[in-house]
Amino acid sequence: MTSQTRQPAINRVYFFLVLTTFFWGGSFLFTKIGVTTIPPQLFVLSRFVLATVIMLLVSSTRLRMLDAGIVRRGMTVGAALGLTNMSFVFGIQGTSISRAGILNNLFVLFIPIITKVIWRDRIGRVNMAGIALAVAGIVLLATCGASGFNRGDFFSTFCAFLIACHIISVSKVLKNDDVILITLVQFATVTLIAGVATLLLPLPAFTVSRPAILSIVYCAVFPTVFCFTLQNMYQRYVTPTRAGLVYTLDPVWSLIAGFFILGERLNSMEWLGCAIIFLAALLPLLFRLSEESNLINTYLKRKN
Repeated sequence: MTSQTRQPAINRVYFFLVLTTFFWGGSFLFTKIGVTTIPPQLFVLSRFVLATVIMLLVSSTRLRMLDAGIVRRGMTVGAALGLTNMSFVFGIQGTSISRAGILNNLFVLFIPIITKVIWRDRIGRVNMAGIALAVAGIVLLATCGASGFNRGDFFSTFCAFLIACHIISVSKVLKNDDVILITLVQFATVTLIAGVATLLLPLPAFTVSRPAILSIVYCAVFPTVFCFTLQNMYQRYVTPTRAGLVYTLDPVWSLIAGFFILGERLNSMEWLGCAIIFLAALLPLLFRLSEESNLINTYLKRKN
């Protein structure tokens, strides 16, 4: 009876997972606003300094449990998260948030490629079909868009690769660690990486506008601290496949924000390219969902 009261209703789980995609989708819009006046590396530094301070306050009563193992594992996954965020802001700076959102979703296809190269895992026909579709969609964006496949598109695609690296590192590196402390170390590591990038990369003249400050606050609080907390709280109640399907909503929100708020417009072939890339990421997830459902049905039939 106790375990039943602890587990939230499935509708509540999906509500909060969808809410995380809404805030993550919003980060495309607010990052775009922020990097128009603040250099990308400084934007990431400011965002994660604030996020680290918030997590430090949240974890103040747990700091005595912080040990070398948590620091080491947190820094490992934090390094992947830091590189992901650096490529994310440079991608947003150089392309539309509509295209960036779709290209970031390619992480779904990079995961099987990485595990194939490193651990010799089987890619599978469905993933291969998804990769082929993704290539076709990128070709359409490159040949039919006004700016071709530009620098921002490259960084957004590279960001998808790094998102996949971060997801894999979390599953391979982390143990049964305190989630709050691991998150704190991750955020601190991103802050360190962004700080080094700010020192090494040239800083152009910039102005700190009110919209930029609000963008930093939004990105630090909602898609960073708030969404990490929600993800850690609720994703464990659904399978990775179902969570992945929910997370494909990220680019939908970025497309809506780009269209209605920033006035971004894609031509018909760019829309087709984006749709193909979106389908490329969705197809393997739907196939794995079907496999999961078949396995569950088979198990239930044998049990009865």
